[in-house]
Formats: sequence, structure tokens, C-alpha cells
Amino acid sequence: MKKLLIASYDMEVGGVERSLAGMLNRFDYENYEVDLMLYRHKGEFMALLPPAVKLLKELPPYTTFRKSISEIFREKRLAIGFGRLLAKLHADWAGKLRRSAEPGYYQMQLMWKYTLPFLPKLEQEYDAAISYLWPHDFVAEKVSAKTKIAWIHTDYSTVSTEPALDLAVWNKFDVIVAVSEACRRSFLAKYGSLQDKVIVIENMASPLFIRMMATEQVTNPMLQDGRFKLITVARLSNAKGIDNAVRALARLRDHGYHDIAWYVVGYGGDETMIRDLIAEYGLQNSFILLGKQTNPYPFMQAGDLYVQPSRYEGKAVTVTEAQILGKPVLITNYPTAASQVRDGVDGCITGLSVEGIADGIELLYQDAGLKRRLSANCDRIDYQNNKELDKLYKLLRA
Repeated sequence: MKKLLIASYDMEVGGVERSLAGMLNRFDYENYEVDLMLYRHKGEFMALLPPAVKLLKELPPYTTFRKSISEIFREKRLAIGFGRLLAKLHADWAGKLRRSAEPGYYQMQLMWKYTLPFLPKLEQEYDAAISYLWPHDFVAEKVSAKTKIAWIHTDYSTVSTEPALDLAVWNKFDVIVAVSEACRRSFLAKYGSLQDKVIVIENMASPLFIRMMATEQVTNPMLQDGRFKLITVARLSNAKGIDNAVRALARLRDHGYHDIAWYVVGYGGDETMIRDLIAEYGLQNSFILLGKQTNPYPFMQAGDLYVQPSRYEGKAVTVTEAQILGKPVLITNYPTAASQVRDGVDGCITGLSVEGIADGIELLYQDAGLKRRLSANCDRIDYQNNKELDKLYKLLRA
């Protein structure tokens, strides 16, 4: 039996965490002994982990990656605290020079660079080790394995990172897995030298589980709302474009559409900015933040239209989940959009702008026939990707 390690940060509510749980719940535990290294044993999705997975004990230095710098100093982890502080100061300075929308990616790289010397190695040796969420320094530097595999979940060409730092880590891996062909292409547009290492393994969904969870009884204000309801499930971050969603709803209201409500399930660092924007446009009763929800599916089910207003994506798990629920879907034309939706078949792709989002919503609001066709096509498509795990097993057997 082969020994496999899978490493990630935690099981907080998020698309990457849902896809990890989906993969673990389908794994071949008769032929693989799987250890799961979570830097922090935290998150509502911990309950989704199957009993066949061996959850390794927390290593306290690694729990710091989800803590504030002040918390780290209070715990008297001074070396890691100063490393984190240096990473923040360096990234803030570089972010101003680069005018980056999300300097946090570069800060994450620096955080690992400056704290890596103070982090322990795993003693166990593995046949294979998977780093499921970037940055991948832990598996690259602190794990002994015959084969090392790293996952890409985003449109990597759009994130602001230091290429030299990244390449030094990527080159420690034997295989790099992208979650879509478009995601693979965008990654190679930035790192063409890694061409021979990159393959595609798409996220695995469980339609039965998603449809079952969509029937769960939850407190849901959408059920009493008679307006045309838009629903988005996403982090409140620059990447997900929720600020543009607020502006698009304001534009629709200015064009006379007063019976549209937009609900958002999610949480994140941009929440204060988004709430301020909602107040600025006077949309407190129409643009409604529902916060973190362990089970987003009843909210998806209650919507008339699922909208993904992202600036960039690898392959949005939530879009596939909405399609599984037979929802008409509207996504923005981010670089990997065509790998997610066939425009006019199982969803619509609209312009990546405030005007584009508003125009796409208006089209689907007006055209009930198009909405029905999109939903019917989604109901006929099998989204579970059962064969994707075979690609991984082939790698593990090599």
C-alpha cells in the first residue's frame, strides 16, 4: 500500500476546501494510506473529512499562518513573528511600487521565505506528497517524498507574485496540476519553462451530496423575498469582484429595475469596503450579505440566477455547483471563463465590467425562455468528473 501525504491550510468555508473534501471522499483507501496535514485544525468543513483519512496532529509553528502578527508575538514565537512582520513591510513597500490590487499574494510568498528556517520538517517519508493550496513551500522544503505534486486553483497569470521566488519552489515538484485547461494555459503563459510538468485534473463534484444538502432547512431570507433574486457564493475579495456586483445592481436600479435583489454568501477581507459601497449607493435593502454559511446550497437553490462577477478564476467550484442544481448561470468573461461555461448552452458569459454584468443580468431577467433552456441543459449534463481521480492514480503508480 502506497503512503500519500496531502497538505493544505485548514477547512474553512471555501471552494478549494470543498474540492479537497470532494476528492478525499472519493479516494481509493484500499490501495493508498492517506495522511492529511492541515496547518490548522479549524473550519466548518472539518466535518466533511472522511474517517479513512489520517489527520496528522497540528504542529504549532504552522498554525501561525492563519493568525495575526500580534497573536504570534503573544504566543512568544518571536522568530516567526519577526519574519511575518518583515514580510508585511516588504510586501507593502513593493505593493506601492507595483500598484498591485492584491499585494497579499507577494506577502504570502515572503511570509514563507522569511519563516521557513523556523518551521519543522515532517519525519515520515512518503511515496508521494500533494500540496493542495499555494504557496507550496511546505511540501517543497519540509517533506520527504519520492514524488511531489502541486495544485493550481486560480488563473495564475493574473496574480502578482515574484517569479524568481515562485520558480524556485515550482522546480521542486515533479508534477503541477491545474484544475482546468484554461488554468493550465494561463499558468504556462507566465512559466513556460514548466511546460512538461503541468497536467489537468478537474475538480470533482458530488451531485447527490449537493442536491441533498440543498434541501436542508436553514434560516433563509430569500424564501420570503418575492423579487428576482441573484445569488453569488464567494469570498469577499478583489478577485471575486463583489464590489463590481454592487455597482452593477446600482446601474440596474438606475435603469428602472427596482425588483432585483442580490444575495451574497461569503466572508473575507473586503467586507467593510463592500458594506460602505452598499451604503454609498443606498442598496441596503437590495444587496444583502448573508455572511459565512457552512451549507450554501439552500441559498443557491432559492436564487433565480447564479452570478459569478469574478475578475479571475481557475475554475470556480461554486459555478459547477449551481449548474448541478439546475440554475441558470451568468459569469464574467475572465480569462478562463470558456473552460467553465459554454456560452448560451449551460450558462452565459458577459463582459468583465460593471456594464457587462448589468447587461447580462438584464438579458436573463427579460428572457425567461433562455433561463429555462440553460437550466434544462444543466440538468442533462453530468458534472461529477468521476474519471479525474484516475489521472491522479496514474501519477501515484508511476
